[in-house]
Amino acid sequence: MDAPFRVMGIVNVTPDSFSDGGRYFDADAAIAHGLELAADGAVLVDVGGESTRPGADRVEEAEELRRVIPVVAGLRDAGLKAAVSIDTSKVAVARAALDAGATLVNDVTAFRAEPELAALVAERGVDCCLMHMRGEPRTMQSAPAYDDVVDEVRSFLEQRIEYALACGIARERVMIDPGIGFGKTVEHNLTLLRRLDELVQLGLPIVIGTSRKSFLGRITGRENADRLAGTIATCVIALERGASVFRVHEPRPVADALAVAAATVSGRWKTTPTSPTTPTS
Repeated sequence: MDAPFRVMGIVNVTPDSFSDGGRYFDADAAIAHGLELAADGAVLVDVGGESTRPGADRVEEAEELRRVIPVVAGLRDAGLKAAVSIDTSKVAVARAALDAGATLVNDVTAFRAEPELAALVAERGVDCCLMHMRGEPRTMQSAPAYDDVVDEVRSFLEQRIEYALACGIARERVMIDPGIGFGKTVEHNLTLLRRLDELVQLGLPIVIGTSRKSFLGRITGRENADRLAGTIATCVIALERGASVFRVHEPRPVADALAVAAATVSGRWKTTPTSPTTPTS
């Protein structure tokens, strides 16, 4: 059977992302990393040139273009066997990235920063992801509070879906992201994961981005580069509750864990050839 999930690999073309800032700031390094992510099972590669970590400063349009467009074009020219997503809130950056080969716009502001971005997505007939975020990266973790975080995130996403559809975006082109770690406490994040089925009722694919995030460190005591186990745990829980797209730094182990979890839940699986030296039981 076809996998009931998709893995999205992360390419941060930034000097200041919370986990791997600076590591792929060079275009050649970023292109090589994107190809590696696809080889490791990512069917989407998300390229971003502006950090959205808590406290991050805004990047000017010209600089963001300079960072990401050579990477998007380079991945296309290298024959990337995955779709490219552009992680941006800017119309000019999205337009240039789509021209260079991207087919998905991942906007953490859900078309609030530059509302005309929705019209561009509609005009090009590409996919988009709408995410919930309280405030902006510089301020989002300043004492976030909700009466009911799930109800408020659901209401926000309903409004942004309506806006996207009103702008002419086809419903089947829309994905939604509850914004784990974006203006949320540890308890808010855990509540969203625990009650994710309530967001599934919106009837659109749900993207989950928990990879290496600080709430995992608060729970486990691990530094960000050592949070794979926590990331996998949250992805498996989210899959069981209905999420279908997983934005991660390490696609291979996450995809393996999700494949086993999906097979267990559904009772169905597709046999994959194993090494002759690998036990089959």
